Amino acid sequence: MSRIGKRPVTVPGGIDVSLDGTTLVAKKGNLEKRLETHGRVGINIDGPEVTFTRVGDEKQDAAFWGTYRALFNNIVIGLDKGYSKSLEINGVGYRAAVEGKVLKLQLGFSHDVNFDIPEGLEIKVEKNIITVSGTDKQAVGQAAAEIRAYRPPEPYKGKGVKYTDEVIIRKAGKAAGK
Repeated sequence: MSRIGKRPVTVPGGIDVSLDGTTLVAKKGNLEKRLETHGRVGINIDGPEVTFTRVGDEKQDAAFWGTYRALFNNIVIGLDKGYSKSLEINGVGYRAAVEGKVLKLQLGFSHDVNFDIPEGLEIKVEKNIITVSGTDKQAVGQAAAEIRAYRPPEPYKGKGVKYTDEVIIRKAGKAAGK
């Protein structure tokens, strides 16, 4: 039985929640996020709390119950506080800069890598730290993962793009032969 699905989602002030058929709509100012549930869960909006219920007793119904509750909670947190991921660039000559809607990366290739900033996300660069922020948890994580994938950190010198909280296990180089 789901422990996540049982818990109600508490909606902070300033965020309006409504039900449009089987779609949950959360609004804050001019931002609007929608979660289509396809009728797989029951939804009850009671003041500042939104609760989810199972529609059946199948194993899949329990999975949807917890999943849709977690997805809606992510929407509420995104509208209230937002999400951000930080990446760190290590390496001689490795640089990043934001020019308009493009993140320009110099990662030791013969050419610059241009990453188009997705709609709804904001990317800032300070020294060697790239910060990706936005209201959509999935989009923030995906953009950070794509930037990291251009030059993942290597285990010998630690050069590359890594998350700031990521720990790179270093390997010893070649041992001097006898």
